[in-house]
Order: sequence, then structure tokens, then C-alpha cells
Amino acid sequence: MRPIIRALGGVATALALVVGTTSLASAETEPAAQGAGKIDWQPCPELAEVECGTLSLPIDWANPRGERFDLAVARRKATDPAKRIGVMVLNPGGPGGSGVNFALGADGYFSPEVQQRFDLIGFDPRGVARSQPVQCSVDVLSAQPSIYPTDQRGFDALAAYNRELAADCRKHSGPIYDHADTGAVVKDIDALRKALGESKINYYGLSYGTLIGQQYAEEFGRNIRAMVIDSNMDHSLGTWRFNETEAETAEDSFREFVKWCDRTESCALHGQDVAKVWDDLLARADRGEIADPLDPDRKVTADDIIGAAFGAFYGPQWQELSDFVVELGAGTSVKSFAAEETARNPFPAVFCQDWAIRVQDHRQFSALVDRANQLAPHMRGSSLGHRAMAGCVGLPEQVNNPQHRLRIKHAPKILMLNALHDPATGYEWAANAHRQSRDTTVLLTYEGWGHGVYDRSDCTRGATDDYLLNLKTPRPGARCAAVEPAPQSVASLDAKPVPAGPTPAIPGWLK
Repeated sequence: MRPIIRALGGVATALALVVGTTSLASAETEPAAQGAGKIDWQPCPELAEVECGTLSLPIDWANPRGERFDLAVARRKATDPAKRIGVMVLNPGGPGGSGVNFALGADGYFSPEVQQRFDLIGFDPRGVARSQPVQCSVDVLSAQPSIYPTDQRGFDALAAYNRELAADCRKHSGPIYDHADTGAVVKDIDALRKALGESKINYYGLSYGTLIGQQYAEEFGRNIRAMVIDSNMDHSLGTWRFNETEAETAEDSFREFVKWCDRTESCALHGQDVAKVWDDLLARADRGEIADPLDPDRKVTADDIIGAAFGAFYGPQWQELSDFVVELGAGTSVKSFAAEETARNPFPAVFCQDWAIRVQDHRQFSALVDRANQLAPHMRGSSLGHRAMAGCVGLPEQVNNPQHRLRIKHAPKILMLNALHDPATGYEWAANAHRQSRDTTVLLTYEGWGHGVYDRSDCTRGATDDYLLNLKTPRPGARCAAVEPAPQSVASLDAKPVPAGPTPAIPGWLK
């Protein structure tokens, strides 16, 4: 299963999962010694060949005897038990992605060799999907004011709304809303390790899952056999640099799209000034001249178009994006921008507890927007980065898991993967995280495009598998050549899920 973003609209429907329950007596007590914390594995309702279960864990690790939640877990057993190395815990990112779903489809993602040697363990992080998901009122979610306030009054309205939404989500979700941060998730993973009866785990984290991996390595490095972190976060960034790096990498992906159109005859914009066509389309949208072809009463905004392009860059789906731009300009696009309503909203609950990114007033907010537009004039900053930042406006400045430089001391060598032209987790993030952990990480660079590296080529997959199976890391500075992406059919796009992000229309840091 290689998740491909349906960049041009639509929302995946989360699967419901009925799982068995168990109890973890103490996160600090090894189940091998106490006989507790075993998971009651049962065939998953969606796929009987995969086992599902739950693990009861504290909502607040500072109060382990307090209220608990059930962590949903799935296990795809090694296909060659005689050669089994151990377990590999999976996280697909988001924040808000389902690791259970990842495990259900892992046979289409990982190589047969990896599947032979590892039990693949997916889990839905606290507050996500089947693990007591953060729930919010649809009415409140749909009442969001502009995330581009033009004055202090608008900024104050956005801050008040974010506080209202937080209170609403807390009311509907319970105390887990305030304990959905990555710092708590890594403790959940180590409790899961104990429940599985493993002295060490292997880990594959994608996108926002790399932050989980990085922080697990900081806190529980001795409990790792091997770790792959693919498309990396940089948790050391403050508000200004976060804003700048997100804008820079979004604009870089746009420039790569333009280069592809210039060299590729099948591009619907080939032979034209692509940047000018794009800017003219956004200008028409700004003037209210573009109607949604499936809902003529609704005007398509420039933000809608930019968000669609941003999602397309994940693939990248350049052919589909070029067709879309031409069709939308002619008023014949078959894609609708209307987003489905949803009551699940884990993104801000996680992100705003992991990042102390707080804009103080409209003056600072406007300066951040101006800087993003300067760095990314065609993408007008980063859809994802801006929405993440705007979603934290007005929330408390003190957070559970604030940014810090990586401090990995007791872990084995960790393999980092990143594309040079990633729209969401820019290469600079990976390079900076690697500099902070040079003694314990090796960075493999994919010289191509898109979000997620493992299955890009024989080179990326082969190097990763060699590390996972044989603990052989690539040489320092190793690189894999770019592979030109193949076009995706509209039917294949419709069959793929949209990842969790700050809104249904904007994908998160998830492949």
C-alpha cells in the first residue's frame, strides 16, 4: 500500500474497528516478570489475516493510576517465523494518521523480505482514529473565521475561535485532549514494547512519525534495535524559522513542477509560461471569477487551488495537476472543492502541544505572512505550515512537549531518509536534524520529489532493507538518484486516502 494523496479534493472515511481489550498494570513493570499487559489478539474485522487488540494505558503518564484509554493495535505476523528478527512498530504520520490502517495495508508497502522477518505492529496514537479520538462539534469546526486576518480585530476573533474550539473538543473528547502530545505517545510505545514481551523494538516512522521516532530514541534509545525515520521533522525550530522553511519547501516543489512541464510534452501546460498561467488563475480566483464546476453557487478561492497543488506535490502528481489547472481555468474541472464535514480533529490537539508556536498579535502575524509570501510568491507560503500556525493562535503558550534540539545519546545508528524536493518536510529539516544527531544518525538523500522515500526506487528500498535486516547503514552522504514519477489515473487517485491534516482539504505531514 503506497498511500497517494487525492490532491484535488475529497476525504477518506475512517474505518470503524471493534477490538479486544486488555490492561497494563504498570508501564514501568515488564510483563514478562509480572504476567500482565498481554494483548488479547483477535482477527481484525477488516482483514482476518491481521490481528487486532487494545492496550489500556494512562491518559496522563504523570498520574498512572488515573483515567485510562484503550490504545488500538494491529499485528501482521512475520511470514517466515523461523527467520523472524522481531517486531517493527509503524507510524504513518499526520498527526492524525492511523497506524492500524498502515499495518492492514503493509503487505503492499514493505518488501517481501521485510515482511518475512518482522511482525509489523501498527497503532493508532492516543487521540487518533480508534484510540479515543479527539472529537469536536461539526458546528464549531465549520464556524472558523478567516485564517488570514487583516487587522487586530480579525486576529482576536481567530484567537477567540481557537479557544472556543479547544474547549469544545475537550468537552467531547475528555482529558485525552490535553494529553495527545508526542511526549506521551513515546511512553505509550514503550508500554507497547513491554506488552509485546520485547526487549528491543524496530521502528519505521513516516513524516510526523519521525518526530515520534526521534523522541523515542531520546528517551528510550537503549530499547531500539533499528529505526528508520522517513521524511523528517525538525523539532528545534521557532515560529519564524518554521514559517520560513515551510514556505521555502512549498515554493521549491512548485518550481520543480514548472521544470517538469517545461521538459515534458504530456504536461497540459507544456510550451506555456506555467508560472504566469498559475498566477493568472489565482488572480481570477481572488476576483471571484472561478466557480466550483460541481457547485456553481460556490466560488473557488486561491487558497483552494493552492491547497490542491500542495497535495499534488506529495506524489508528485504533476500530470494530474497540469490537467486540473487547465480544466479549472476553462471551467470544466470535474473535481469539487467542497470538503466533507468531520467531527474528528486530532491535528491541533497534537501539533499545538508539540510546538510552542504562538503569534502574539496581528502585527507579528502580518509580518510572518509577508515573509512567507516573499519566499513563496507562487504558493503564497505553505498551506500546511500556515494553517498549523494559525490553528495555535490564542492558545496557552505553555505546551507539554516544546521544541528542543535533538539529544540522542544511547541509541544505535538510526537511518534517516528524505527527498530533496519534499513539499511538507523540507530537506533542510532532515539536514538540520541530522546535524543535531550526527553521532547516532545516517542521512540517505533521495534526489527526487514528493513526500516519503522508502518505496521510491530500488535504491531507496534496498538501502533501507539492508539496514533493517542486517543493520548495515549507508555510507555517510549516500544518495539515491531521482526517478521520474509516472502519471496517476483519476480512478487511482479516488481510491487513495487523504491524510490527516489541519483541514480535510489540506494533507498533513503524512505520505
